[in-house]
Amino acid sequence: MSTSYELPRPDVFTAGTVGPPGRRVFYLQVRDDDLTVTLRCEKQQVAALAEYFGGLLEDLEPAPFGVASSDLTLAEPIEEIWTVGAIGVAYDEPSDRIIVVLEEITELDEDDEDHADEAGASVRVHLSRAQVAAFVQHSRELVASGRPPCRFCGLPIDPDGHACPRMN
Repeated sequence: MSTSYELPRPDVFTAGTVGPPGRRVFYLQVRDDDLTVTLRCEKQQVAALAEYFGGLLEDLEPAPFGVASSDLTLAEPIEEIWTVGAIGVAYDEPSDRIIVVLEEITELDEDDEDHADEAGASVRVHLSRAQVAAFVQHSRELVASGRPPCRFCGLPIDPDGHACPRMN
């Protein structure tokens, strides 16, 4: 069974990759003092989270942002504990924190009644607006730094070439 975490005031919340464009593996990482939690995820999850956070920040009343860590690179060694499935986001108005819940992807067999009550692990992180703003900027740059899109079909172009479905 995987481990769950509750991080009410982490030092860093970031995304990063390992590998060359086209073969990159994406990670979300939370650092709090001596604890580092690294989760594998999909590029689309990082992009969607950044876009959602960006919209959320625009919808909130203006407030002082504070300061976030400027070092948003992944901390080494990168040891994932599990893969992210569902992601939930909420705003806690009294504490002025944005809460993100990352849930472990699980593959339970629906007919397996012995394990039906077992849920996957989760990481619940309470972020300041400054941390969220830094994540948005960093993640947008990270996602955009991948393979360029084909101007005809929008699919990524590999370094070896691209079999564009619109050019057939």
